[in-house]
Amino acid sequence: MKPLKRYQYERYAILCNLAYPTTFNHTLYGFDKNGRHEITDRWGRTIIRVLWGERNEVVVVFKGSQSVWDWLINLAFFPKKIRSGERECHVHWGYYSLLEQHSKANTIKPNPHLSDAMNAEFMQASEKKLKQTALTLYEQIESVLLPLIQKGKRITFTGHSSGGAMAILVAHRLYQHQPAAIKRIVTFGQPATGFWNFKQHYPLATRTYRICCDLDIVTFLPPIPFMFWHVGKVLWLHNGKIYEDTPTMARLYRSIVSWLLRPITYHYMNKYIRNKDFFDKH
Repeated sequence: MKPLKRYQYERYAILCNLAYPTTFNHTLYGFDKNGRHEITDRWGRTIIRVLWGERNEVVVVFKGSQSVWDWLINLAFFPKKIRSGERECHVHWGYYSLLEQHSKANTIKPNPHLSDAMNAEFMQASEKKLKQTALTLYEQIESVLLPLIQKGKRITFTGHSSGGAMAILVAHRLYQHQPAAIKRIVTFGQPATGFWNFKQHYPLATRTYRICCDLDIVTFLPPIPFMFWHVGKVLWLHNGKIYEDTPTMARLYRSIVSWLLRPITYHYMNKYIRNKDFFDKH
């Protein structure tokens, strides 16, 4: 498994952070002016952005929870049966349902300020967009990715929180018929996506990186031990270090101990040495 390089980590982290603002200039990050496609949820909010440029890589960014409804999805953890190759496995119903929803459809009306020819072109483009809303979110993603894959581009999926779970599910599903097209999956603060049988048969473990930061409680969800399991390689950012593949229970224990001992650790001399740069400003 290739290590995740620092510049890659920073790039995906920035893109995940930029998934939340309504607008941003994607060309500042190496993507083409027209290399952007946004997919909205049932309320018309952008939750998925597909970005591409001259590079061989397409980045699909999934936005995490934004509302009370989104957070309640985390609690819909009853099983959804899916196929992984020739086998059946179970995943989190709530995260799967996010990908099965349809975008909000808008009513198309002629624009009185346009000529007949321009209105015909406008209506044609609008009808095409309206037809897309009849597709599920996953089908919309696939309709954008397949032409790019045919051009030789490879896909990276990244997402924060529940967006990370969606990234895992979309990558797994796309792998079933486009296995060579997937470059990597990088998630941040992601809850577990599937049962043990999903972990066993997940084919992208060597291409999946799961970033956790200290005691991020969402990374321990759903709150049922030994029912849901994470996939891929975990990179745990804790106490200024990166730990690889630390078991979930060990991570929880060490985080709690670190939190309880924090008032004492601030007395250690290394804390004073680490903060020496503060004096350069005075």
